[in-house]
Parts: sequence; C-alpha cells; structure tokens
Amino acid sequence: MAVGKGLGELGYEVVEASSAEALGVVRNGLPLEFVITDHLMPEMTVSDLACTVRQLRPGVPVLTISGYAESEGLEPDLPRLKKPFRKDELVASLAALGDRAVS
Repeated sequence: MAVGKGLGELGYEVVEASSAEALGVVRNGLPLEFVITDHLMPEMTVSDLACTVRQLRPGVPVLTISGYAESEGLEPDLPRLKKPFRKDELVASLAALGDRAVS
C-alpha cells in the first residue's frame, strides 16, 4: 500500500518529504497530527528524526514503517508498523498513536 495515498483516502492531509525535507516540515510549524517514516532513510536514522520531532514538536507521535523483522537500531518505545500491511492495520496503528499523543 502506498502510505500517502492510503492516508489521503482516510481523509488525512498528507505532506510527503525526503528525510532532509522532513526536518524542515517539522521545524516550520505546520500543524502535524503525527509523523510517519520509513525505517531506512538516507542522511539520518529514524531515531534521530524521532528525537528531533520530540524536541521541536512535543506531543507529535512518530510511527516507523519497516520491512525488517528485527527492530535493531530502533528505540524500544517507538511505535512500528511492519511491511507489508493492510489499510486496517494502518488505521489501528494511527489509533494507537492517538492514544500515545500528549495533549
């Protein structure tokens, strides 16, 4: 499933960005409900991105999507959705993010 397309079908406004662009999106103050990122990114690790999101945008949860069975290199408290996944699994992961978000 193409994540951006699936999120759009669920009614979310999607901003797609490369890893370097993602930091700009986080820094520019655009309202964000959550950040979804692939486990493997050029230029930075998913843990680095999650740390930056937590520092700059407290309360904005981060979901990592990964095709790898092991979670090596991921923070243990970082939510993860394994590829391949169905739309209902994405919906469940997003609902769980909402439960983790800080008001």
